[in-house]
Amino acid sequence: MLAVYFDCPGGPENLYVKEMMKPHPGEGEVLVKVSASALNRADLLQRKGRYPPPKGASDILGLEAAGSVAGLGPGCKGQWKIGDAVMALLSGGGQAEYVTVPEGHLMPVPSGMTFIQAAAIPEAWLTAFQLLHFVGKIQKGERVLIHAGASGVGMAAIQLSRLAKAIPIVTAGTQEKLKATANAGAAAGFNYKNEDFSEKVLEFTQGSGVDIILDCVGGSYWEKNLNCLGTDGRWIVYGLLSGGEVHGDLLARLLSKRASIHTSLLRSRDKEASNSYHQLVKAFTEDVLPYFSEGTSPRLQSAVDSIYPLHEIAEAHKSMEENRNIGKIVIKMPA
Repeated sequence: MLAVYFDCPGGPENLYVKEMMKPHPGEGEVLVKVSASALNRADLLQRKGRYPPPKGASDILGLEAAGSVAGLGPGCKGQWKIGDAVMALLSGGGQAEYVTVPEGHLMPVPSGMTFIQAAAIPEAWLTAFQLLHFVGKIQKGERVLIHAGASGVGMAAIQLSRLAKAIPIVTAGTQEKLKATANAGAAAGFNYKNEDFSEKVLEFTQGSGVDIILDCVGGSYWEKNLNCLGTDGRWIVYGLLSGGEVHGDLLARLLSKRASIHTSLLRSRDKEASNSYHQLVKAFTEDVLPYFSEGTSPRLQSAVDSIYPLHEIAEAHKSMEENRNIGKIVIKMPA
């Protein structure tokens, strides 16, 4: 099979498409013929040598995939059959023509949805769902500040907040991105490059601040995050785009608001050692996936920014590094 590969860490130019052995499904695993995958920041970090895959995971890039069931390993419980349209969040291996997935990690592709659209769902939507519901315990009427609002996770979090009857507020770096977030349902959006988002958030919330912050930025935002975090607020860190160092009286200010910091990384979990990931997939499949199907209200939409064929994987990486995308960059496999 063909797969994305690199021989040594470095820039996008190190990526190439390589002929590799097709994997065989093990106990309780399903072989998926991949039609589309999607790009994530973790892929860029892994390419640079800064985010190795978990022990036992494929070293091929790609944390999500959509395609059709091509084979069943021993011990499968009959949940899937050959030809079923499926998608999954992976520990690695998604940017290849075939990948093996534990059967409990697969989700059905919603009716009326293409594989390109489906490939934009697993990482962004499961991450946002987990952050809001499993970590943040989102409640009706709460205000949620979503950084990188036009990212895949951001666009998913906006829609999931609306689905939970909460109020999504976003930050983004361009007016074009803010417009896209408004179209997705953001109640307010602020350009972090030319305005103090914490002041704007406090103004929008009439001084009370937000109940939840979804933060993929980290260090450079800590003071502004604390400024606009409300009493008993939950600050959830799931990325460190600006680094992890904090210089200042973080704990005293956090304590004064009775606020809490949570951290979360889906990929770092030992998924086979616990059933928490299965519970996440099951809850998402039951509670959220139906809203992607045609004729539902409200109707959820995966956000696809651009589509690159597999052999243009280096260009896809360059596009993400330049922070141009609104929504997901999808990689299309050869037919």
